[in-house]
Amino acid sequence: MSKWTDVAIQCLKDEAEALLGLIPHIGANFDKAIEIILACKGKVIVTGVGKSGQIGAKIAATFSSTGTPSFFVNPLDVFHGDLGVITPEDVVIAISNSGQTDELLRFVPYLIRHHIPIIAITGNEQSLLAQNSQAHLSAAVSHEACPLGLAPTSSTTATLALGDALACALIEARAFKEADFAQFHPGGSLGRRLLTKAEDVMHRERLPIIAPDTPLAETLIHMSEGRLGLCVIVDKQKIVGIITDGDLRRALQANHDAFFTLTAADIMSKNPKTISPETRIAEVEQVLNTNKIHAVIVASADNEVLGIVDSFSTLL
Repeated sequence: MSKWTDVAIQCLKDEAEALLGLIPHIGANFDKAIEIILACKGKVIVTGVGKSGQIGAKIAATFSSTGTPSFFVNPLDVFHGDLGVITPEDVVIAISNSGQTDELLRFVPYLIRHHIPIIAITGNEQSLLAQNSQAHLSAAVSHEACPLGLAPTSSTTATLALGDALACALIEARAFKEADFAQFHPGGSLGRRLLTKAEDVMHRERLPIIAPDTPLAETLIHMSEGRLGLCVIVDKQKIVGIITDGDLRRALQANHDAFFTLTAADIMSKNPKTISPETRIAEVEQVLNTNKIHAVIVASADNEVLGIVDSFSTLL
């Protein structure tokens, strides 16, 4: 045999081992996923990005042709008008090998708010997607069949097989017959958006925190070092104000030579907007947009600084 044949055989062995490795993980969560789909009065929406999306499209097509109305939703398109296709009567199967795919996670808060069940297929049971699902199916593999260990091969094969396993179980559960195939058609494309808390993305280290009596010249240095375009004013460990780079520019223009005689307390905005560490990123974005600010302070219940979330932090 040639070396190319050897590579092909090894690839098939690796993927076969990956499929066999799924068997110990088939159990209560799989049964729960089937129960969720059987109870669904609407559609099964399958979603994923990249290779996961391509696998998801095939799973949706298989479902649709075997008695379970299903569509594939592209999470990159959801917030461009396609969200309306998803209703509270639907179920979403979300696929991501890492379980941390940004575009997919941005979609999750909408599902949670509308009480739409999520079945996650990931290779990481500790991921955000897995933790925020009603049923998690593990597609974890020890390694990819790709000789470089990089291209999705074993992992996508495992995910596809899990989709087929779901479809086969549903065929049995629905007593679906060969004659029924003609009534169903594959379909679909849609979607996008996230779930994460402020505490997961906030800046924690070397925060630009100063006292009210800090001279503006020193304030400028702290702001530059903090690289967040602001300084938080704290007195006796409590937040009392905030100064942004815009505040400093306006103070300089208004006071000229007297600028360096002023302190932070002279120009700070009192009682700045704060959020709790539990605030969802979708809500943080709303706070930033509504208040036309580029960053917001994360504060404890005692009004102490815990961190800062800026607009870049929300670009998950």
